[in-house]
Amino acid sequence: MLTDWSTLGPFLVAALALNLTPGADMTYTIARTAAQGRAAGYASALGIAAGSLIHTVAAAAGLAAILLASQTAFMAVKYIGAAYLIYLAIKLLVQRPDTESLRMPRAALRRVFGQAVLVNVLNPKVALFILALLPQFVDPTRGDAAMQILILGTLFNLGGTAVNCTVATLVDAGATRARNSQGFARIMSTVSGLVLAGLAVRLALTER
Repeated sequence: MLTDWSTLGPFLVAALALNLTPGADMTYTIARTAAQGRAAGYASALGIAAGSLIHTVAAAAGLAAILLASQTAFMAVKYIGAAYLIYLAIKLLVQRPDTESLRMPRAALRRVFGQAVLVNVLNPKVALFILALLPQFVDPTRGDAAMQILILGTLFNLGGTAVNCTVATLVDAGATRARNSQGFARIMSTVSGLVLAGLAVRLALTER
């Protein structure tokens, strides 16, 4: 049901690079771990994963409906998504990363999890990114588009959860300074921007 490895490979590389880029989700995980330890960091990572799953399911339902209604409309979504990826690439390459961790009071793990879900669900950038990235790798000739989007979204989500859990472990072990350094954030933003730019070019050439 998925595309072949020549297409899936770039998706996995892009997903990993973007999951490593410091953002709201990683900042929340760092802040919670620094405030009350590894368990809170893991609860944050799982809450973020739950939020990403909600975005993925919504994208799968909406994009599948578009595909069924009009192939032209679906291709328009893909082109708009590719343009958005280029915008993200440029932004990552030129902006100064914000790595300031939030100061948070201690809270029950259930509350930590719930707040992490909200951090992700209420972040429009997550929804826009999922809508922009996942359709680029959907091939209607390989089966149900909604299922393809769910699978791709799950792969992206698993990678993000692994990264956030790793960050929580490192922060708990005393590596906060390394993970929060401007140098590290700058490197990861640059790498992610280059990956997105390369992906956008590859998609453009494939369409031609």
